[in-house]
Amino acid sequence: MLIDIHTHILTTWGEEPFTEEHLIKRMEELGIDKFVILPIIGPEGSYLYFGPEDVTRVYKKYPDRVIPFCNIDPRSGSNSPDTDFSFLIDRYKKEGCRGVGEITANMYIDDPKCINLFRQCGKAELPVLFHLYNKIGGSYGLVDDIYLPRLEKVLKKCPETIFIGHAMAFWSEISADVSENTRGKYPKGPVKAPGRLQKLLKKYPNLYGDLSAGSGFNAITRDITYGYKFLREFHKKLLFGTDICHIGQEAPIVDYFKQIKQQGILTDEEYDNITYKNAKRILKL
Repeated sequence: MLIDIHTHILTTWGEEPFTEEHLIKRMEELGIDKFVILPIIGPEGSYLYFGPEDVTRVYKKYPDRVIPFCNIDPRSGSNSPDTDFSFLIDRYKKEGCRGVGEITANMYIDDPKCINLFRQCGKAELPVLFHLYNKIGGSYGLVDDIYLPRLEKVLKKCPETIFIGHAMAFWSEISADVSENTRGKYPKGPVKAPGRLQKLLKKYPNLYGDLSAGSGFNAITRDITYGYKFLREFHKKLLFGTDICHIGQEAPIVDYFKQIKQQGILTDEEYDNITYKNAKRILKL
């Protein structure tokens, strides 16, 4: 079984919209049984809007395949660290949503407004999937400094909230030689020493890693031997995903895991945890 923790429907992407029909067909082609659809909201993603209501509409059409997430911008409501999101979170939970994200607001991850939202998500038992960027301005995503000090602050302040990390500034921290020049990119070369990410995964039970997109796939394949070791060590903290979101997009992680299965790189338990069991557990499926 495969559960994809990260997909999108982007109706204004490129020359041809990537519709729900395209997504369903692509998931069938890839042999993915169930998949999370993540809404895109907020000014940073304004050209690619696909809201929580859109996701729950698709979920009602394909309830056996789709796992709906809602999304809330930390600045919405009153743009305050005291905004009460509970009525909105409760509404989305009743509609079937199993998590919140992908959070893409371009603000520091430990901003009081973010902490406020994260704590309310934790209280509602909804995991938070976030995109991590390396600077304020220029793109989308919550922001941290090198070596992830702000993320650690968040993990301490929100122990009841499950966090699922994604994107370059998150995954580049798999290697101790991360630099300001590489952490917003796709670093290459061997992982000579484990990075800050592994320390956080070990220390905080509420942190998980989303293996989707070029960022997650690069992290586990830049050094194949270490990548296998990493998967074995953190098999209870990692989630399979593709980040499929446009027509013609490749998903090399699917064949990668097929090869791992065929070659016996992971035990059945390790493989199953990453490909579906961890998702079932934290999303309460």
